[in-house]
Amino acid sequence: MIKRLAAAYFGGALGAMVVTLVLWGAARAGLFKEIDVAWRTSLSWEDSIAPNLLLGSLWGLGLPLLRKRIPDLVRACLVLSMAPAIAQLFFWMPQAGHGMLGVELGALTPVVILAACLLWGYTLSQGVARVESGA
Repeated sequence: MIKRLAAAYFGGALGAMVVTLVLWGAARAGLFKEIDVAWRTSLSWEDSIAPNLLLGSLWGLGLPLLRKRIPDLVRACLVLSMAPAIAQLFFWMPQAGHGMLGVELGALTPVVILAACLLWGYTLSQGVARVESGA
């Protein structure tokens, strides 16, 4: 049980780091500007990396519970990735003043958030698979 929790925690943190770097890279490359999304990202420890690692790893801890119902690892992780997406779209974005679904930042903001969360879920599954296989 401890190994499953540790694998989920590690996978969640790994996924959060990957998503943080991908979003930062997309913003630096001007992709958000191209699709009219005014989402700003940074690579500062206090503002971006640390909170994302903490939240990603904590969300990942939900995986062992979900795997009891969905035995396929990738599918379970992608289903789990919808929880932080829903929280971001319906709680954190409105609370930050960006409107429901974050549409005040641009019409495609919900798509960016869903894609980021799916990337997190897929990376979570790969991290967990590596830890569980001993690789």
